[in-house]
Amino acid sequence: MHKDLSLPAAKTALLLVDLQEEHRLDQRYLVTGYQEVLGNARRLLDAARAGGATVWHAAYIRDFDVEPRRPFEPLGPDGAPCFSDGETALTAICPEVAPQENEETIIKQDASSFKGTALAAKLAEAGAEYLVVCGVWTEACIAATVRYAQAYNLRVVLVKDACGSGSAAMHQSGIVNLANRLYGGTVADTVATCGLLSGETRQVWHCDRPVPLRFDADTLTQVYSAL
Repeated sequence: MHKDLSLPAAKTALLLVDLQEEHRLDQRYLVTGYQEVLGNARRLLDAARAGGATVWHAAYIRDFDVEPRRPFEPLGPDGAPCFSDGETALTAICPEVAPQENEETIIKQDASSFKGTALAAKLAEAGAEYLVVCGVWTEACIAATVRYAQAYNLRVVLVKDACGSGSAAMHQSGIVNLANRLYGGTVADTVATCGLLSGETRQVWHCDRPVPLRFDADTLTQVYSAL
């Protein structure tokens, strides 16, 4: 259901997840509509910086010296990580959404931005209660990050059109599946979220019970659009 929300700037953080060059340059990991995702993420960044919310960046940079190869983890032909290889320039955060000097970047070895990092402790230290989340891929690193955030008692604002995946259907189903169990959280678009980050009150979709959304292949886009 939709209802009003406002965000206290002092208790709000924006997290941008894995907005790295490989998702527009590596043919294996291209994100559909990535330029639009980056553009919307930049709008969120500008609103958060102007409104006083804390900004965090997360980057997946796989390094076997930091965390050894996991069982069954795929490898490239040369034995290096198959994706997000820290030895390549493709892991760089895209310049459109690059961190400023006062913004910290979390380097992660897993899908979740929280697993094996200090993010949860630092958000708690900063007094964050609301976490605005955007980035890629929706059903993978975004989903893992959102679920960890909920476990740390954070109210997630999931920005649906500032996330992306390998296809529109993958992205939309990822958002709807997260929305179905986004307890304490909300789903909003970039326009509404920029308003929230600017101190305005906006109507956004709230999860009020388990699994409120049902969809089939032919209704997915309609359900997603109604969020």
